[in-house]
Amino acid sequence: MAFQKAVKGTILVGGGALASVLGLSQFAHYRRKQVNLAYVEAAECVSEPVNREPPSREAQLLTLQNTSEFDILVIGGGATGCGCALDAVTRGLKTALVERDDFSSGTSSRSTKLIHGGVRYLQKAIMKLDIEQYRMVKEALHERANLLEIAPHLSAPLPIMLPIYKWWQLPYYWIGIKLYDLVAGSNCLKSSYVLSKSRALEHFPMLQKDKLVGAIVYYDGQHNDARMNLAIALTAARYGAATANYMEVVSLLKKTDPQTGKERVSGARCKDVLTGQEFDVRAKCVINATGPFTDTVRKMDDKNATAICQPSAGVHIVMPGYYSPESMGLLDPATSDGRVIFFLPWQKMTIAGTTDTPTDVTPHPIPSEEDINFILNEVRNYLSCDVEVRRGDVLAAWSGIRPLVTDPKSADTQSISRNHVVDISESGLITIAGGKWTTYRSMAEDTINAAIKTHDLKAGPSRTVGLFLQGGKDWSPTLYIRLVQDYGLESEVAQHLAATYGDKAFEVAKMASVTGKRWPIVGVRLVSEFPYIEAEVKYGIKEYACTAVDMISRRTRLAFLNVQAAEEALPRIVELMGRELNWDDYKKQEELETARKFLYYEMGYKSRSEQLTDRSEISLRPSDVDRYKKRFHKFDADQKGFITIVDVQRVLESINVQMDENTLHEILNEVDLNKNGQVELNEFLQLMSAIQKGRVSGSRLAILMKTAEENLDRRVPIPVDRSCGGFLQVFRSRGTVLEELYLKNHKQEASSVSVSGLDDDSLDLRSEPDVIIDENLGQYRGGGSVFCMWEKYK
Repeated sequence: MAFQKAVKGTILVGGGALASVLGLSQFAHYRRKQVNLAYVEAAECVSEPVNREPPSREAQLLTLQNTSEFDILVIGGGATGCGCALDAVTRGLKTALVERDDFSSGTSSRSTKLIHGGVRYLQKAIMKLDIEQYRMVKEALHERANLLEIAPHLSAPLPIMLPIYKWWQLPYYWIGIKLYDLVAGSNCLKSSYVLSKSRALEHFPMLQKDKLVGAIVYYDGQHNDARMNLAIALTAARYGAATANYMEVVSLLKKTDPQTGKERVSGARCKDVLTGQEFDVRAKCVINATGPFTDTVRKMDDKNATAICQPSAGVHIVMPGYYSPESMGLLDPATSDGRVIFFLPWQKMTIAGTTDTPTDVTPHPIPSEEDINFILNEVRNYLSCDVEVRRGDVLAAWSGIRPLVTDPKSADTQSISRNHVVDISESGLITIAGGKWTTYRSMAEDTINAAIKTHDLKAGPSRTVGLFLQGGKDWSPTLYIRLVQDYGLESEVAQHLAATYGDKAFEVAKMASVTGKRWPIVGVRLVSEFPYIEAEVKYGIKEYACTAVDMISRRTRLAFLNVQAAEEALPRIVELMGRELNWDDYKKQEELETARKFLYYEMGYKSRSEQLTDRSEISLRPSDVDRYKKRFHKFDADQKGFITIVDVQRVLESINVQMDENTLHEILNEVDLNKNGQVELNEFLQLMSAIQKGRVSGSRLAILMKTAEENLDRRVPIPVDRSCGGFLQVFRSRGTVLEELYLKNHKQEASSVSVSGLDDDSLDLRSEPDVIIDENLGQYRGGGSVFCMWEKYK
């Protein structure tokens, strides 16, 4: 009875909300349709890009220096700033953009990677009858559709599952998600649907099944945020905007208006961060699009300006791809503290986040261990108990600063605006702040409209709706096949290039080095487990990459996917960049150190490495301690109490394994906590304890020592009944020899054999069918993931 009342009440409330939203949606749709007619007409007037390829950074700097006055100067190279530059230049305005770091170096590269309207904002809009939030959702859904259209290589629809664990939530969330589809209208990607418990577990097998009622699946967009930001900047450059990264605004230029006698902003004093050179860039209108640093530029204009930015830190973590299905995300709508957590597949990994905590503005935000553990705990709540969520599986972590703002023109100046704010100062500085990634284009449009009106600039309407971004125009889902067939690239590499560069992927393929192998013919990888190739480093320089950090974090996404892989690729990346940019040895070393510092602090390497320190607790059972001591002493043959590279090399040579000395240094350095060039017994036990607790995973030394032990101890006698002799080799399914057992008969039945190297140090065959060891057959008759091979003893 209570359930029926709850359902009826939900339906009544939902029906009323549905009718209200439908009316608002239809009216807004009509208005949008009228405006779109003007957009289409304007878009048809967009001329072809001025440049076939973006000019070099050096050419852009000359344009900035030699142009007497621009119509628009944009400060900030994030998504909004680059969007403003693209909107302005396609309207025919003489446009410049400067960014003190790299394009997308701040918040725009540290997002949740979603292009979405905001399900939770729609919920608040309905529950609180908040028309502002409704408009924001409606606008974002329109922009979502546009972004998926203009950059199809960098974005795609993504189904997101909302698991239901209480019956009353099913109609409640179903109505909310259907309203989300309704507000999207013709821009709805795909219709949402309900799944039964069994179907939900088919789509998301890692899901917590206890008390699961069912699930609702809806669609939003996903993209490669840093590459999308870069595509906007490159497109603006091709249309004629003078864009330059690593150009810092030192101060704003002002001049007196002869008509009013007031000072007006007339440009900026800029400094080339890479060379130290300074010069003035003059413009009729200056736009402040600096995200979290909004107030810094506003105070350059007016030192008494009231701060409007209220920064909030959002932390994300990256985990291995096996934590989520390849094509299904997960939304936790109500975490333990009321926040929302997304759990999404991205670049064949899994992203989880985000947090939302007040923070100070800094160019180098650092993810905290507290936030990382909060996300892990929330993930544990939604995943099956069969899946051990380990701290050691966090491959990368980052913090992005959301520039939440208050509207200085609002009566309630303390209330945070969820929509964007365009503010115009008395001196004519235009500030665009707030908003979200998805709505960058409409934010840019509103900003340029304000600039045209305030500064009496001559330009038509916005022309960016439907305007393809760099690489999107001639992209197709099968483009990668041509890359494989025409250039001899691996299929995985070809798919990656097509999804990253779009129709520009052919230019990268032309730069690819010959591998010297039968296949692939070209495309030398930077690291073996990722599809990034050396040619991307050369091409990245054409895309304005100036530092090694640019390359590992924004031209490729290695730093965001796996900090250890990024560090492994760094020396080669620095070598290739140094060759192209004529770096001397000092500069190369400086780039290496800066990039490692970036990985250590900003990408979570510090937090990851602190999971194993010289103060780490050893929490092992006595039997485990004995087992690991035995393993350690196989390397420490002289009973010194520590092992060195020499000890490891000696053992490896005895089992015919060759390993590069530099690689061995790296492997031991990961565990050498006191950095004295050797791994002591206590350090090894700390490592094994951390592995057991899940704080560390993928330790190369632990795997190496275990594998070596398995090969060293593979001859163990077992009792036999008859004469003759031979060896029994026990293999894992992948073919690695676990044990070689001495036998005295050519044919015998066995129920259990002792094998070192397994989790419990034994292989119990009694649960399998009787094992028949036969020298003629060469294997046993039985199932399982382990098989045996017979060799005649001679």
